[in-house]
Amino acid sequence: MVKGNWQADYKQLSNEIKVRHYSPKTLKSYSIWVRKLQYFSKSKDTALLSTTDVKEFLTFLAVKQRVSASSQNLAFNALLFFFRHVLNREFGKIDGVVRAKRKRYIPVVLSREEIDAIAGNLKYPYDLVVKLLYGCGLRLFECLNLRVQSFNFDFHILTIHDGKGKKDRTVPLPQIIMPDIEEHLEKVKALHDKDLDEGYAGAFMFDLIEKKYKNCAMEFVWQWFFPAKQLTREKHTGEYRRYHLHPSHVQKAIKEAVRKAKIPKRASAHTLRHSFASHLLQANYDIRTIQELLGHSDVRTTMVYKHTIKSLTIKDAKSPLDF
Repeated sequence: MVKGNWQADYKQLSNEIKVRHYSPKTLKSYSIWVRKLQYFSKSKDTALLSTTDVKEFLTFLAVKQRVSASSQNLAFNALLFFFRHVLNREFGKIDGVVRAKRKRYIPVVLSREEIDAIAGNLKYPYDLVVKLLYGCGLRLFECLNLRVQSFNFDFHILTIHDGKGKKDRTVPLPQIIMPDIEEHLEKVKALHDKDLDEGYAGAFMFDLIEKKYKNCAMEFVWQWFFPAKQLTREKHTGEYRRYHLHPSHVQKAIKEAVRKAKIPKRASAHTLRHSFASHLLQANYDIRTIQELLGHSDVRTTMVYKHTIKSLTIKDAKSPLDF
């Protein structure tokens, strides 16, 4: 068997993902699955790779590795991308693969009292993070990626830019936490003014936006809504910039708050998003509306929340006249 050097292919994979503005997590995930295929095929030259190699690898994952259905699907998507955009070959028909068993997933959902208890056991600003995660149904990375300009106080809406799949959406701002948001914004402004006085280089920006909008990194509207406590030194320029709160710090704080609140559930930041969807469904919101608020591409993803609430029989159902 002819062994190949895969390094050029990994470089090309990175370039293809970056040019499409996919997230760093996607690059990391796809690279891991391609590396697993390389190991499985004993570093076979990529020019000789075939769909048969992929089929055998996917079957190996299900039978020997016993991976979940979602992991097997992720591997499939990663290798499909690798074949099409790096090797410039059509994937071909994939059949005869042993499919990993898909278990019905029912999300963990918290009650409103439990959510209040978690927020009550958190220090600032983590308590506000929790209120936005639940109050707006945000993913953790969406919440931490918020910038000052994401908030429209005139229309009471929050715009999530570059959510999952690089999609934008808007959600209503919870009126009950508006005083908390405005107070927090004053603290962000004070921190930003202090940073400017000390000559920092601004907030970390994305892509090449600084070439398009000069000095945008130092404008208040581009500052992170949840700025990190410490400045970070940029590797290439040596400049000091401010990043947003680190996800691991938020997750750790929420885990500790769940423990203190004595909640007997496996709750995380994402559980708050599950709770948002389930509580809206319980309040008889239309499933399509919930789909849009969550930013789901497929309504079938949203339908999972139907399993988190009590179902009504014909006898339990009420006439609309009795609402």
